[in-house]
Amino acid sequence: MNMTTYGWNEEWHRRWQEGRWPEELEPARIIGDFGSEFELAAEGGEYRGSLSGKYRHRLEAGGDYPGIGDWVAVRRPAGSRLLQIEGALPRNSAILRQAAGTVVSQGQLIAANVDTLFLVAALNDDFNVRRMERYLIMAWNSGAMPVILLTKADLCEDRERRIGEMESAAPGVPVHAVSALRDDGREQLESYLGPGRTVALTGSSGCGKSTVVNWLCGRELQRTQEVREDDSRGRHTTTHRELFVLPSGAVLVDTPGMRELQLRDDEGGLEQAFADIGLLAASCRYADCRHEREEGCAVLEAAADGRLEEKRLLNFRKTQRELLYQSAKEQKNKRKAGAASVKSGSRNAGRQSWRRDWEEN
Repeated sequence: MNMTTYGWNEEWHRRWQEGRWPEELEPARIIGDFGSEFELAAEGGEYRGSLSGKYRHRLEAGGDYPGIGDWVAVRRPAGSRLLQIEGALPRNSAILRQAAGTVVSQGQLIAANVDTLFLVAALNDDFNVRRMERYLIMAWNSGAMPVILLTKADLCEDRERRIGEMESAAPGVPVHAVSALRDDGREQLESYLGPGRTVALTGSSGCGKSTVVNWLCGRELQRTQEVREDDSRGRHTTTHRELFVLPSGAVLVDTPGMRELQLRDDEGGLEQAFADIGLLAASCRYADCRHEREEGCAVLEAAADGRLEEKRLLNFRKTQRELLYQSAKEQKNKRKAGAASVKSGSRNAGRQSWRRDWEEN
């Protein structure tokens, strides 16, 4: 096996050279994330690996921990097949969400260095346009290209209407309806699955991601479960993140389903996900219009005459408030951390001054 199998190319080689890594290190890609250990693809095969003590110490002082899809620099200790990760290359893209139960500034990596992100939703009773709008914000923030994949098309009697609803909620984003059971829609995805391309699948529990993985791979790689009949929801089938090589030569990342997507921050994703509202807002009377009660608001006028779905506008407002709140909270946390650092530095300076005086006397 060579590294091109997992997406290594001339661009990554150039970045490796620019990093001026020591000669004893070599590149590898994280293809499995199991918490304390990783599965790595390196020249010659697949290996287990873990963070070196020195690298872990640097990360604890501040830094992004590597995860599935990252290209890393590894060392091969003599007589061991367990590789040591000494660092990571800068990412092309990073799909992040807010880690549950943590402060705002702490994000959870879903996948790194992804070219295309398949946002998966099922065409059954769990079909939810508003939820997809949140996934689109995450996707646009990541740097990957979002593509909406509507699964279980064979179970939907009014698929064209639902496809239309999703297209209206995702301006400029490709929307494809597929059925793995009937092998329907595969040709629509071929342009995203070229050799060396990295694609990832994400979506809510029970949306059919694992079935899609098995379908695209042409064999049973992921265990699947039936969804509950009462609410069309399912349990997590995938419990960790793995990267697979497809017959087309693309590499694919499957991720655990999410019960709830907590958005971490906004780097333009809100504006791109709601681009139609942004276009309408350009005609508002006031530049700082909040699109709530202002006179001459073009967005409210569009909602009133049916050009803009009212539920979409309400979801835009709700998400905007959420992101503003998180941003303000994160800035507050940073100020607290900065103040604590200054206070700690002052104490240390005081101790050193006292020690110098004591030694001189």
